[in-house]
Amino acid sequence: MKASVVITTKNRKEELRVALRSAFDQSAQPEVVVMDDGSTDGTAEMVRGEFPKTVLHHFRDSKGYIVRRNEGAQLATGSVIFSIDDDAEFSTAQVVEQVLQEFNHRRIGAVAIPYTEPRKDNVERQRAPETSDIWVADAFIGTAHALRRDIFLKIAGYREHLVHQGEERDFCIRLLSKGHVVRLGTSDSIQHFESPKRDYKRMDYYGRRNDVLFAWQNVPAPWLLIHLAATTVNGLRSAFAVRRFKEMSRGIFQGYGDCITHRYARVPIPNRIYQLNRRLKKDGPARLADIEEILAPIPKT
Repeated sequence: MKASVVITTKNRKEELRVALRSAFDQSAQPEVVVMDDGSTDGTAEMVRGEFPKTVLHHFRDSKGYIVRRNEGAQLATGSVIFSIDDDAEFSTAQVVEQVLQEFNHRRIGAVAIPYTEPRKDNVERQRAPETSDIWVADAFIGTAHALRRDIFLKIAGYREHLVHQGEERDFCIRLLSKGHVVRLGTSDSIQHFESPKRDYKRMDYYGRRNDVLFAWQNVPAPWLLIHLAATTVNGLRSAFAVRRFKEMSRGIFQGYGDCITHRYARVPIPNRIYQLNRRLKKDGPARLADIEEILAPIPKT
């Protein structure tokens, strides 16, 4: 299997330098693709000058990282795409090589790579409980995952109308509905040094809006109203808890507005897949062998 590391970036030249150095240090020698979403801080010049082997796509206009991630998947040549944020790095030179070995079952569409956030709690997440079985999770985080390019493109990638936040969760439930799973990884970790340049107002707005759209587009009819009610209550609780009520509440109302106008079509997943996703989210990872009968059959190739 050939790997491509695809990094979407905008105006984080210094952080990107660290991410690229760790990508080029990988023993698997992956293709490294940078999707520069309209940077004005000299990012493109830094990449060309310091990392000439990078496949750089510099765009003058900014369309957001969801659009650029989709484009990056189309432009990459590897059969497995590794996605890390521009403020993250591989902790060792073996991460890509180790993760490639975990795509050893045809049900595996993505691997959630273990990661830590040193600027927060430094707790490792997304690691399988043990290595003797394939452990399935409900989703992966954007800064630490690898996925099969062919499956990603077949499912049409991330929904670009989500703009920002929540696209991974939405993709993962659609992936599950096609009979493919997110495997919890066992490799060395990725370190995510969350950038101070994050726009929390934008994250708050789109995060809550996209929670509503997730339910509207994916949840089967018997559970839709219950799911929407829980999403609303939990969203408002979160807004009060972090004292950022304005943007979060605005996002919730916009999400409902988009539902009412039917701006985005409902494509609900099967009820059994919805129940499985809820189980994985609530109870934690499950062994693939224990849930395989619930999954849709995969045509033999």
